[in-house]
Amino acid sequence: MKKKKKIIKTIAKVVFHFAKKMPSSYNKYNFGGRIIRIWCAKHILEKCGKGINIDSEASIGENVSLGDNSGIGRGAVIYSNVNIGNNVMMGPEVFIITVNHKFDEIDIPMNKQGVSPIQPVIIEDDVWIGARVIILPGVKVGTGSIIGAGAVVSKNVEPYSVMVGVPAKLIKKRK
Repeated sequence: MKKKKKIIKTIAKVVFHFAKKMPSSYNKYNFGGRIIRIWCAKHILEKCGKGINIDSEASIGENVSLGDNSGIGRGAVIYSNVNIGNNVMMGPEVFIITVNHKFDEIDIPMNKQGVSPIQPVIIEDDVWIGARVIILPGVKVGTGSIIGAGAVVSKNVEPYSVMVGVPAKLIKKRK
């Protein structure tokens, strides 16, 4: 059974490579791209909720979970070890990054120092992530938060926060 699952996962990854090139889920003529991407997600993702959407051109790493009624936006790049909760809205071209380049040794070029260990990212339930947001390694975005378009999130976000800017700063609380 384990071998069969592994084969299906491999097939799903190959199919996803082509399905992500299909038109956006919201395009009137998407030729079933949305349905194919959802099928692939059910076999690729660590956990795949109900009612999800993965839009075109999205890239997804290993060990990614996507909760019920959540979506990954067009052209998003989701690195490995990301947990996305339920009812999460994500705009286009969001980057969720879980590794970084090392730069501690000044006598060794940075491109020769490798990368840091993976720092998982957690997006809790009912979060709205605007277009072109960048979420950096190790960040936790709290329940009910809104991250404004173009923000760079380098620190944890408290629940029900509205964050904007570079670096992202709190502009108000929702409750």
